[in-house]
Order: sequence, then structure tokens, then C-alpha cells
Amino acid sequence: MITISRPPVLKLMPLALALILAGCMVGPDYRRPAMTVPLEYKQAKGWTQAAPRDQAAKGEWWAVYRDPTLSGLLSQVRISNQNVAQYEALYRQARALTAGSRANLYPTVSADAGTTRSGTQTSTTTAHTAQVSAGWELDLWGKLRRTVEENQANAQASAAELANITLSAQSELAQDYFQLRVMDEQIALYQESVEAYQRYLSIIDNKYRAGSESRGTLAQAQTQLESARASALDLQWQRAQLEHAIAVLIGRSPAQFSLPAARLTASLPAIPAALPSQLLQRRPDIAYAERGVAAANAAVGVAQAAYYPDLTLSASGGFQSSTLHNLISLPNRVWSLGPELSGTLLDFGATKASVEQARAAYDASVASYRQSVLSAFEEVENYLVELSTLEAETAAQQRAAESAQESARVTLNQYRAGMIDYLDVATTQNTSLSQRQNLLSLRSTQWVASVQLIVALGGGWHDEDRR
Repeated sequence: MITISRPPVLKLMPLALALILAGCMVGPDYRRPAMTVPLEYKQAKGWTQAAPRDQAAKGEWWAVYRDPTLSGLLSQVRISNQNVAQYEALYRQARALTAGSRANLYPTVSADAGTTRSGTQTSTTTAHTAQVSAGWELDLWGKLRRTVEENQANAQASAAELANITLSAQSELAQDYFQLRVMDEQIALYQESVEAYQRYLSIIDNKYRAGSESRGTLAQAQTQLESARASALDLQWQRAQLEHAIAVLIGRSPAQFSLPAARLTASLPAIPAALPSQLLQRRPDIAYAERGVAAANAAVGVAQAAYYPDLTLSASGGFQSSTLHNLISLPNRVWSLGPELSGTLLDFGATKASVEQARAAYDASVASYRQSVLSAFEEVENYLVELSTLEAETAAQQRAAESAQESARVTLNQYRAGMIDYLDVATTQNTSLSQRQNLLSLRSTQWVASVQLIVALGGGWHDEDRR
């Protein structure tokens, strides 16, 4: 019985591992770029800031609206949206790349067996081989470990990008949904007005036929009616496009999806009195930019490692014989061991240029990260002041709409009493309709801005997050 000893490279593994552990790591160790940020928002005193932390659980941020239909639609985005599916696949690809680079830290072992027959005009020879070979690049300078760091940071950036795409799709759907629901109320208001104008036209037409009303008054009533019909029809195609957009966001064909008209029953969430630091940490776009900085930092180390030689251990062992029946026997054993040290002696500045390029890319990523943080602050400030102003503006518009309705009611009674012409009635009714539609438009803007603020905060707030 023949005992096959371990390949020589395997015997050197403990020594090589010790060399790796004792080896240095070229390149800078990563530190998150410093940012000077305000302690609170200008538009909301007492709201504090914090650094990004994309791993914080966001939960179903849309639950604050308490709309079952909206919740059902948004829950489908993560499952069926094709943009989300694309970035989920890219994230899996990045994770696999990280796993592959980590595998490069360990030896590669392969085996082969074969038979070769060769000859000349006078002779023919046969060679049978069975061989195991191994190779191992020792990471003395940390090049492979820096590569793992780079790929791991890129994978984390990909995860943040996936979260950002998901949140963006959910935000777009929520905004489309609220606009559609408010549009349902606008269409219903126009339909209500059309029915009222139709009744007024019938009364005026009867008076015109009786000779107690002028042709101009009849034309005015007809103009008022048809204008309201045209406005209602204009909203119909806009509503249809919003419905189509929602269908695509949940991964369905517009022809396969419909959302029946209904009143908006959701609850507009109140802005919290204070902003906990964890909320800004949840912004995935900031996390994406910060992980890009970490990857660029590791890339500097990879570039600097090119200044130093690579040490590779390679070995092989096996058997070679002209006859197959006694191939595996001690006299037929063959082996080889060859450490290899390779490095660049002269490259006319190519390595230096690569290092400078990596450092410039790092500086660019730092600037991008800082800009992302500043943009995040700007977004929150903008939506805070918008919602605060809209609250007062909507209240004022509510009073204006109520006054316009009262004015239309009074002038209609005066017309019926014969005190004024119908032109005054038409004017006040058009004003009332316009004011009520303006009120609904403001409410639509309120709903959209509330979604945008939640997204700007990274995906929502919960009572347990408040400080």
C-alpha cells in the first residue's frame, strides 16, 4: 500500500499564515470624513442631526397614514417592482464579488489526470499522469485584504443603493396615490357642479322660452356648464396616467390594474416636535456615499501595494508512468516546489500615477459624501418650511372657500328673488368652484410634501424613536 504525503505547499501553510499575520497593511486605514453640522434645523427648533446609519430598521413608514389601500400597494413594491429587482440582483452580484476576493486570501488547489500518446516514425510512447498542484499568493503587504475591504464597502454601498431605490419607488407611489385620491375629489366636485349648473340652465331655459330671460343669460349658463364639463374631462386623463404609474411601480401592466375612485380617508401625520438623530442616519443615499468613501480609501491601499513585490508559493505532486497499472507507486512519484517573487523594477511612473489616481478618486468621493449630507439637510429644511407654510395657507384657503360658497348661495337666492342678474350668480359660483378646487390642490400638495419629508428623514418616524 502506497502512502501519499501532503504536497510541500501544505506543509508551509502554517509558516505562510504567520507571515501574513505579521505582514503590514499598506495604505491608509479608513476614517469617516468629518462633517460640521448644525445641532438643530433652522425650520424646526430642537431637531438634532446625526451621522448616517442605513442599517436601522425603517419598518412600514407608510403606516402613519392609516390607509389600507395605500399599505397594500406599497407592500408590493419590494416584491414586484422591476427597478428594485434589478438593484437587488446587483447587490447579490456585489456580495459574490466580495466572496470571490476573500477566497483569494487562501491557497488554490487543483487536480488533473490524463494520458498522452505521442510518437515518431519509428516509435510510440504513452505517458499517464495524475497530479495535484497548489498555489498561494501571500498577502504580505495587504493588497488582497485591501481588495476585500474595497469590495465589501462596494457591496454595502450596493445594499444602500437598493434601499434607496426601494424607498424612492415607495415614495413615488405614495405621492401618486395621494394625488390620485385628491383628483377623485376634484372630479367629484366638478361633477357636483355640472349637475347644479345643469339645473340652473334648465331654469334659465324655461325663463328664456317664457320671454323673461335674455339670450345672453342663457348663453352664460351654457358656457358655465360646458366649462365645468371640460375641466372634469381634463382631470380624467391625468387621473388615468397616475393610475398607470402606480401599476408600473407595483410591477403590473396598466391594462391589468385599476384603482376605483374613492374619497381620501387617510390621516395626515403631524410633524414630530423633535427629530431624533437616528432618523437622519437612516438615509440610504448618505450611506451609499459614505460606503463609496470607504471603498475609495481601500483602493488607495491596493494601488500602493503595487510598489512592493508579490510572493507566490506554488507546488505540485503526483505520479507519472508509461504504464497505467503501476502508475501510483513510489518510483513514479514526481513533485515540484517553486516560490516566486515578482515585482516591477521600472515602470516610468505608472504605479505612482495609479496611486495619485486612487487618491484623487478618494477626494472626489469625500466631496460627494459631504454634498449628500448637505443636500439631505437642505431637503429636510425645505419640506419642513413647506409643510409649516402649507398648514397656515390651507387654513386660509379653507376660510376663503367657505366664504365663496356663502357668497354663491346668497347671490343665487337674490337671483331667484329677481334682485340681480344671473351674470352675478355665475361669477360667484365660478369663484366658489375655483376656491374649492384651490383648496383641494393645496391639500394634494400637503400630502405630497408629507411623504417627501418622511423620505427626507430616511423612511419615517415612530414614537419609540423620539427623544
